[in-house]
Amino acid sequence: MRLLMLGGTEFVGRAVVEAALERGWEVTVFHRGRHDAPPGVRSLLGDRTAPGGLAALADDPGEWDVVVDTWSAAPHAVRDTARLLRGRAGRYVYVSSRSVYAWARPARFDEDAPLVEGASADAEQTAYPQDKRGGELAVLDAFGADRSVLVRAGLILGPYENIGRLPWWLGRMARGGPVLAPGPRDLPLQYVDVRDLAEWIVLAVERELSGPYNLVSPQGHATMGTLLDACARVTGGAAELRWTEPGVILEAGIEPWTELPVWVPPGSDLYEALHSADVSRAVGAGLACRPVEETVADTWRWLQDLGGVVPQRPDRPRSGLDPEVEAKVLASGTGA
Repeated sequence: MRLLMLGGTEFVGRAVVEAALERGWEVTVFHRGRHDAPPGVRSLLGDRTAPGGLAALADDPGEWDVVVDTWSAAPHAVRDTARLLRGRAGRYVYVSSRSVYAWARPARFDEDAPLVEGASADAEQTAYPQDKRGGELAVLDAFGADRSVLVRAGLILGPYENIGRLPWWLGRMARGGPVLAPGPRDLPLQYVDVRDLAEWIVLAVERELSGPYNLVSPQGHATMGTLLDACARVTGGAAELRWTEPGVILEAGIEPWTELPVWVPPGSDLYEALHSADVSRAVGAGLACRPVEETVADTWRWLQDLGGVVPQRPDRPRSGLDPEVEAKVLASGTGA
């Protein structure tokens, strides 16, 4: 198989490249050159946001079985690339997002749930949900429904993470001492290890799948308890988890998801949107999810190899709770 990876030097793109190389695929990576491409690939340099930025791709004579694209800014960049490649690639896999579903989302929503309005394949960058849906529309316009795979990913964790969610928890646990643990402990989570996401993508290509897929673990594959217990254990066990009721956290003005990554209060619209999707279609098409303990341990090992310098995407806000705010809530004696 011949893969053209748009990006491919960080997080999701890098994991897809590694999964393809492990299968013996021929891989071409089109990227901006800001990071080294993985060993074993052919590189083409260009910036999709710049005039003439697709020149290296346009001038290259290559043809591919599949294009994989993770773009999340202005949809017209996906439009231009997809139109350029529609006669030179067999299939287009676009890593989209569950953010494309209209708000508020019902519990157990599937791929037929209503989608956001106002999206266009020709648009400049606006809001993340419309940008991702615009990217989907661009792919569908160029490749059609039968040659497109829309991977509507949710929370993505694992090695190479450049968003800072799991790395923040691991760093906090490594500091030790009492840790504000947002409850309830048995709160079911949905996420996908980036390597499981990548494995599913290459499997989808081999099976010639098409259409949209919600791509996260089944609900309850992990809980806040199993996630944070694994983080505390792998970092040396110096952290003492103080489980705290959601009401206490919200009354303290702490923002779910951003200040306490991964966590959102149960029963809220945000929880239903982030941790309650129906993923039976993806599971039926081969999605397999490794244990949360493996994701946590491998991410911690990767962070240690980096020597403490954690990558952070400049277009994403930093995650994490101010230590003074945490200490104040813990001092109130509401944690257990």
